[in-house]
Amino acid sequence: MTATFTYVLGSILILLTAATLIGTVLQYRAKDAKTIATVENLNARIRSWWIMVVIFGGAVLLGSTVTTVLFALLSFMALREFWTLTPSKRGDHLALFLSFFIVLPIHYILVGTAWYGLFSIFIPVYAFLILPAVATIAGDTSEFLARSAKVQWGLMLTVYAISHAPALMMLDTGTPPALLLVYLVIVVQLSDVFQYVWGKLLGKHRFSPNISPSKTIEGLAGGGASAVLIGTLLYPLTPFSPLQAAAVSTVIVVAGFFGGFVLSAIKRDLKAKDWGYVIEGHGGVLDRLDSITFAAPLFFHITRYWFTG
Repeated sequence: MTATFTYVLGSILILLTAATLIGTVLQYRAKDAKTIATVENLNARIRSWWIMVVIFGGAVLLGSTVTTVLFALLSFMALREFWTLTPSKRGDHLALFLSFFIVLPIHYILVGTAWYGLFSIFIPVYAFLILPAVATIAGDTSEFLARSAKVQWGLMLTVYAISHAPALMMLDTGTPPALLLVYLVIVVQLSDVFQYVWGKLLGKHRFSPNISPSKTIEGLAGGGASAVLIGTLLYPLTPFSPLQAAAVSTVIVVAGFFGGFVLSAIKRDLKAKDWGYVIEGHGGVLDRLDSITFAAPLFFHITRYWFTG
């Protein structure tokens, strides 16, 4: 696994080096205010990608335990961002405390110990039942249904869904399990990058201005097709044939798009542009992981059902 992953990581670092050089050239050539702002945003994104690739690549090289801890921290930060933007009341505080400091750690311990049976039902069943029951202790019935739904949504999106990414390492497919995680992250994130690039180059027709003003039909088509092509070419990282890799990467791309799209709809409802400001040029952690929320569970269960012994 190490040799294969090192080769992939090296290729990504070469691409980032090329992108950095291109961004530097564009910065010197930019003249008008609009072009300068676009190039500055692009370079900010590239700088952030350097940091994210080094952190993620280092975690994978250090093993499954470190990778699981990394995703647990990312889930914690994403859940915090979710609740920073989502209004809560005093009656929610105990349920929120349990979500952050009891449910999240236990869930990731189940991931780290590869306890699939309990991992798969701990949040959807036990947390789903216990947290609203605990919330009733405060005796606050004002908007109780909406408040309980927010607690469930926050956990399902930022903890349960995202945790399916490191959970890929518990699957026995005949290939190094960490490579499945690498494959998922590459396809999902390149889909986002290519959608951004194609949208900037050719984008004219807005897909849904009310939800995501920056997404264009041209960007979605070009970015999705490019990511599927990369996913197909990277089939040696997986137990898939080239045709299967094309189909699976298509599922990843479509699911990733809707993950970002749904979370954009939530942001618009909350009158927010980004979930946070932790990652330069990208927004918050949840802005970067929104595609993972939908893509990771589907990829995990497709792989587990069809490609494990």
